[in-house]
Amino acid sequence: MYWDIVEARAERGHCLFVRFKDGLTGHVRLRESEMHGALAPLGDAEFFKRVFVDHGAVTWPGDIDLAPDAMYARIMAERRLGGESA
Repeated sequence: MYWDIVEARAERGHCLFVRFKDGLTGHVRLRESEMHGALAPLGDAEFFKRVFVDHGAVTWPGDIDLAPDAMYARIMAERRLGGESA
């Protein structure tokens, strides 16, 4: 799918740089309020850095992943508003 992620890189402040299959790039910052339940381990900065791409999704050890279509929509929405996703 066009929203498959081909590159993901952890950056400071629980921010991810992502590149999608169609060439779209952007940054997605995880808010503290999003890092609970299954995503709680992402609150640890060292664990967050262990991000990788698996079958087009941003993934961490322990089967933690984020929906690429939601990240794509978030980045596109920020672009429409004239900024970059943060």
